[in-house]
Amino acid sequence: MNPSSAAPKPISAPNRPKPNLADGRINQIFWQGKILPAFWTLASLLSVTINIILIIIIVVLAGELFNLKKLIQVQLVDGLYQNFVKMDDAHIQTTIQVSDTIMLNDSIPVVFDLPLKQGTEITLTKDTPIKKATVVLNGQPVPTDIVLKQGTRMSIALDMVVPVNQQVPVVLAVPVKLMVPVDIPLAHTELHEPFVGLQEVVAPYKKFLDGLPDSWGGILCLPFRGWCP
Repeated sequence: MNPSSAAPKPISAPNRPKPNLADGRINQIFWQGKILPAFWTLASLLSVTINIILIIIIVVLAGELFNLKKLIQVQLVDGLYQNFVKMDDAHIQTTIQVSDTIMLNDSIPVVFDLPLKQGTEITLTKDTPIKKATVVLNGQPVPTDIVLKQGTRMSIALDMVVPVNQQVPVVLAVPVKLMVPVDIPLAHTELHEPFVGLQEVVAPYKKFLDGLPDSWGGILCLPFRGWCP
């Protein structure tokens, strides 16, 4: 037997892949051969990532909340409060046309002196004796007593003052057409109390919203109200 043929042949080393430096660094960060440090490392990174995402969400939501606060405060609460104040200070101003008929039923005293001076004709209602009258006969005046018969018509001249004192009844239908200007302040009516009540209902919400910040600057200034503009 040939001794050279019995000698063992050298075993060649298998082809191993070259190590990746980047993988090694990552393994050094996340895996150091111990489970607990690797767990805390992953948990810390996950916590930081979640916190960053939550901060971004809070910032976005806070901006929307500022807009919502302005919308509710300016257009709703402040609008209601100011309009309730204006309604309480308002006036009802208009012109009312009055068209009616007033019945006047009364008596009016009439007192005055009536001068009467005119000629008229009278008729005797009975025989009227006239004593010591003078009758002209044949150009000579003759005194005598005469009697004027009933129905005798005589022309006379009146010259006198007639006193008048009389109650005269007056019954009239007086048409009335007027344009009456009206100015009624609502604060002097029964609406004043409900308007003030509505203001008192809205006032606490208005005060609360006025105290809330309108921006991030307002939030940052909350601890330093005396320093911020």
